[in-house]
Amino acid sequence: MELLGIFFGWLLKICYQLITNYGWAIWLFTFLTKIILLPVSIMVQLNSIKMVKMYPEMNRFKVKYFGDKDMISEAQYELYKKHKYHPMLDLIPVIIQLVLLMGVVEGIYKLMDEGIAMNWFGVDLSLIPIKSGGIVLIIPLLAALSALIMCITQNMSNVLQSEQGMGNKMTTLTISVGLSLYLGLFVPAGIGLYWIAGNIFSIIQMYALNFFINPKKHIDYEELNASKEELSKLQADAKANKKSRSKEDIAREKADYKRFLKEGHKQIVFYSERNGFYKYFKDTIEYILAKTDIEIHYITSDPNDDIFKLTKDNFKTYYIGDNKLIVLMMKMEADIMVMTTPDLQNFQLKRSYVDKKIEYVYLPHDVNSSNLTFHKNALDYFDTIFTSGPKNKAEIKEREEKFDVPIKKNLIEWGSSVIDNMKANYEEIMKNETTDGNARKTILIAPSWQEANILDSCIEDILDNIDTDKYDVTVRPHPQYVRHFEGKIDSLAAKYEGKVTFQKDFSSNKTVYTANMLITDWSSIAYEYAFSTLKPVLFIDTPMKIVNPDYEELSTVPIDIEARNQVGISLSLEKITDIKEAVERLFNEDRFTTESMATLRDQYIYNVGSSGSVGGKYLIKRLIEKSKE
Repeated sequence: MELLGIFFGWLLKICYQLITNYGWAIWLFTFLTKIILLPVSIMVQLNSIKMVKMYPEMNRFKVKYFGDKDMISEAQYELYKKHKYHPMLDLIPVIIQLVLLMGVVEGIYKLMDEGIAMNWFGVDLSLIPIKSGGIVLIIPLLAALSALIMCITQNMSNVLQSEQGMGNKMTTLTISVGLSLYLGLFVPAGIGLYWIAGNIFSIIQMYALNFFINPKKHIDYEELNASKEELSKLQADAKANKKSRSKEDIAREKADYKRFLKEGHKQIVFYSERNGFYKYFKDTIEYILAKTDIEIHYITSDPNDDIFKLTKDNFKTYYIGDNKLIVLMMKMEADIMVMTTPDLQNFQLKRSYVDKKIEYVYLPHDVNSSNLTFHKNALDYFDTIFTSGPKNKAEIKEREEKFDVPIKKNLIEWGSSVIDNMKANYEEIMKNETTDGNARKTILIAPSWQEANILDSCIEDILDNIDTDKYDVTVRPHPQYVRHFEGKIDSLAAKYEGKVTFQKDFSSNKTVYTANMLITDWSSIAYEYAFSTLKPVLFIDTPMKIVNPDYEELSTVPIDIEARNQVGISLSLEKITDIKEAVERLFNEDRFTTESMATLRDQYIYNVGSSGSVGGKYLIKRLIEKSKE
């Protein structure tokens, strides 16, 4: 820092020799530093524009993954890579300003030691205001005022700062003004003058950059405002929901947390993220309860989970919210922990720090490829995986063989509780359905909730080309899509009124079971529908959802890709006009008969109809073994 002080002292001295007035020398010095650092300021301006250009996309995935911090972070990281954005560049001006300030402080003290006159309009700039008082106190006041003006103008006109929330703006303003006043009081007045000059030149430079590199020429502000409105609406709804979390729920969570820990060591614990997840565990849990007196502990992070309506012997339920769950997982004491949540140990949820012998079991809630639709290391820290079928088992095994995974897995040939339950429900519904050979066949369109899904990319092309005179067509959007884009659904319903039914009530799955054909994109409903009803699927090749971009490291082809043209037909976006022909093929080709689809199901899914007993038997066996250890 002493060398920096010598350099800045020398530079200030040069400016002083040119002007022979110490105050104006500081203004000249500050101006020169702004000129020298102009390329950095231009770089920051361009980087800020790049950031704000990303905001609409960023806001949209914040809407899409609302509440899922891990997915939002992952999407943001990918977005930064895609646009080659460097967040750290925005810190460069702050770092440079601090370095300059420290250098100027040292430089001014060097000049003071040399006895150079430091008067400016009658003010001795070598004085420290807090000590000397008098007219010199005007310097820190002007420093604070200049910081206030700079913050106000930046909040209005700086390309990045103007898009920040009011809270961030006020925090920056308060810190900047307070720091300027505080520093101005305790350092020589010349440094305060440098601070004033720097703030004024920063304001001028900001408007100059906005003129020559106009953000409005690069940023779609209409799209930005639309995305902000979508996110604001969702945040307002979430805030209202949070407020609706009653004091009773908060007290209940606290009581359940204590009650769970008071139980001490438990044999088996199931964890459910939210309401509706019990269906994944149902058959396995019911088998254990029916065959043993093992006590099951069931944690849910949803205070309104329907699980609390169930009353079963040896079945204890607890409401533990997301934040408390993080600590609870670290304190967990149990023989076995069963969950459908991937990425154990990778994000918030960790393996227990207290009980190192817990066997963590992953139970999948769909039959899709974990290699394709999860992060590549999402299952690495589980001890046991219940695999849905040969493809699922093969890819996990291959990953273990190719890479140095932390835990060698126990792979159980399990099946799919979802397909088993859907199959049972379908058979029950069809018992009560009258069959009429002359009745019109029905087609269900059920898109995913991923980027560029059918509703975002080609729904009107499909509906304009499908034979609605011959078939009954129902569009069943993903519930999240309805939540965020209900207006769009209503607009489509009005346009195709009388020809197509749009379903927004998801209280019943009857439309899924009774449909003669499904049209979807990359939704997991495709295989659930095909393998439970033994009916074909028409796949629209929208952009594929790839969570793990390195999925091709494994030679095992994901079921999502391999079975696509076995349980149905794929149609590219460019060939939507061929949809009539594709529909006829699916209804008439022998490879889509009930018998053929049943053969495919047995090829891809383990233990159809009995996954619950398979899972239950394994867990009982392991608990017996652990009791003897």
